[in-house]
Amino acid sequence: MLLDSNIEPRCWYCRYGTSIGNDEIMCIKRGIMESLGYCGAFRYEPTKRIPELMPDFKAAEFSEEDFSIED
Repeated sequence: MLLDSNIEPRCWYCRYGTSIGNDEIMCIKRGIMESLGYCGAFRYEPTKRIPELMPDFKAAEFSEEDFSIED
């Protein structure tokens, strides 16, 4: 979830990091870091994080009975 408080810390969505390409982040606190790394200065910035995509819904996998309510 985008605003989930239980996310794993990562430099690429930290307030102090800026992407410089090649999976590297320029951190104003620690210098150049790996995008999947983190440090004790991590501060979550939700606008930098891209949430995981939901799986595709394939209507062909379901029948009309799957969506009916039976008495």
